[in-house]
Amino acid sequence: MAGNSQRRGRRLTPKAGAPKGTGGKNKDSLAGRGRTLPADERPWHKAYSGTEKLPQRTAWKQDKERRAAAEEGRAPKIGQPGSKDTTWGRGGGRGVPTAKGRSGGKPGGRSGGPRVSPGRKSNPAKDSPELLVGRNPVLESLRAQVPATALYTAQGIDMDDRVKEIVRTAADRGIAILEVSRAELDRMTGGVLHQGVGLQVPPFAYESFDDLVTAALEQAAPLLVALDGVTDPRNLGAVIRSAAAFGAQGVFVPERRAAGITATAWRTSAGAAARVPVAQVTNLTRSLKACKEAGFIVVGLDADGQTDLYDLEAAVGPLVVVVGSEGRGLSRLVGETCDLTVSIPMISDVESLNASVAAAVTLAEVARRRAVEG
Repeated sequence: MAGNSQRRGRRLTPKAGAPKGTGGKNKDSLAGRGRTLPADERPWHKAYSGTEKLPQRTAWKQDKERRAAAEEGRAPKIGQPGSKDTTWGRGGGRGVPTAKGRSGGKPGGRSGGPRVSPGRKSNPAKDSPELLVGRNPVLESLRAQVPATALYTAQGIDMDDRVKEIVRTAADRGIAILEVSRAELDRMTGGVLHQGVGLQVPPFAYESFDDLVTAALEQAAPLLVALDGVTDPRNLGAVIRSAAAFGAQGVFVPERRAAGITATAWRTSAGAAARVPVAQVTNLTRSLKACKEAGFIVVGLDADGQTDLYDLEAAVGPLVVVVGSEGRGLSRLVGETCDLTVSIPMISDVESLNASVAAAVTLAEVARRRAVEG
């Protein structure tokens, strides 16, 4: 209308619309939600096929679908509980070299971090305490007298034998026991599946490398494990667990560009990190040379290794087993430092084993040889 351009309080800028290319005003509501779980990984969906305990309502949904399908003469559209591992996020990876190819990856051939609750970020907040979660890891750590400052339990937790022992042991040691809601425990752990318990632990106390070597040499059958740039703490935890199972006296890792002992590594080791000394070294190559000077034979796992694992006569003497990193295996300098490179024979055409499995196979063979020779 004529004259309106001169009215008082008129708009001088164009009316703002939805930001172009951002998804509009609803974009922010989706931020930080993490990936959307497929139907077969959702415990509340009738298509759930995970390995965790089947919720009562999900079982009811599946039973209802079976009855409906039977009446209509069709196959039921439900999942197969127990057929899909939902412990970890999905993905792939390559890791420690074997006889068939480069080695690799995450425990179970999966990657992407621990499975998280829907709508939760996969990483805890920076200001949250470092928590060891899971009933077995927490119980093992309490049994091993791991220093702890607090025990968190979820309200309404199922008090099975493990939880009762956890609470009793924490109380006996004078550890503060705090009952919190499951939502609060989810927030503190970043959504990691915690089984209703979380143990707050101080930063891990690494062993001195010199003390690690000296203590190993005092044993009848010295055995150490070195990790060459393994970056996944779950692989580290799994290797530590295998080291404990097969009699290794210690594990050492580089300080840089490698995983350290975090709550994730604690969880994967199922508390074995409390029994096996772990050292961090500034230079892995120099440390391996020091082991050689102390009388160890250093063997590295490599796809093109010159020695078959089953022909490893050095297994009965002082030994250091070097496990390569995910993807590239042994670095050049570490490979040149090893006295021997060892390959794991494989019958099928499987390309590789992941880092922790390759380490477990090797340590098991070393333990078998030592038992026969002993």
